[in-house]
Amino acid sequence: MARAFRDSGARVCVCDIDRVAVDRIATELPGIMACVADVADPAQVDRFFGEVENAHGGLDVLVNNAGIAGPTGAVEAIDPAEWQRTVAVNLNAQYYCARRAVPMLKRSPGSPAVISIASVAGRLGYAFRTPYASTKWAIVGLVKSLAIELGPSGIRVNAILPGVVEGERMDRVIAARAQALGITVDAMRGDYLRKISLRRMVAVDDVAAMALFLCSPAARNVTGQAISVDGNVEYL
Repeated sequence: MARAFRDSGARVCVCDIDRVAVDRIATELPGIMACVADVADPAQVDRFFGEVENAHGGLDVLVNNAGIAGPTGAVEAIDPAEWQRTVAVNLNAQYYCARRAVPMLKRSPGSPAVISIASVAGRLGYAFRTPYASTKWAIVGLVKSLAIELGPSGIRVNAILPGVVEGERMDRVIAARAQALGITVDAMRGDYLRKISLRRMVAVDDVAAMALFLCSPAARNVTGQAISVDGNVEYL
């Protein structure tokens, strides 16, 4: 998404908890402002948005994209600390970022927007992934509420619900779920694909393209929506 917005002419600021990832994107995408921050920590979020405002004087778009997979397992076996960390990163961070971004978005002379990344697990039940699914359902509620609250200020708020996204993270999720269910990784991967109407995973570029659309004039009357980019996942 950072690359897609930059290539469309936006001035982009990103943060990540991983110093290696921050250094890599700063090298690969010159001109992007990249900072180390744990968005589950409100003090670090405050520092990041202070740096954004100092560097650019304002904000037109907030993309709340930070998230972790959380634990995989039966509800009675989930460590409360892992539950709390999943909620802290996936849900609380979206609030911490929104509370700092909204005052700047209200001053934006353009068509300000908030995009929150949820998941197909925010519209379907997801056995053995209850912490993750709970946070993603909550994000949809946050988005729909903020769309009503911020609409009079001209700020549009939408959620993108990606499906099974190709990449290392999904590989880890599939492996963990296979272990929890006692089946092979290949069998688990095939099971995921059978649940998708198009029988294929989503690419990161598909999600980035939807984010760009939601910030464009073509989407000027699209707000309060939870839009799936998932090839139509039928069930989880």
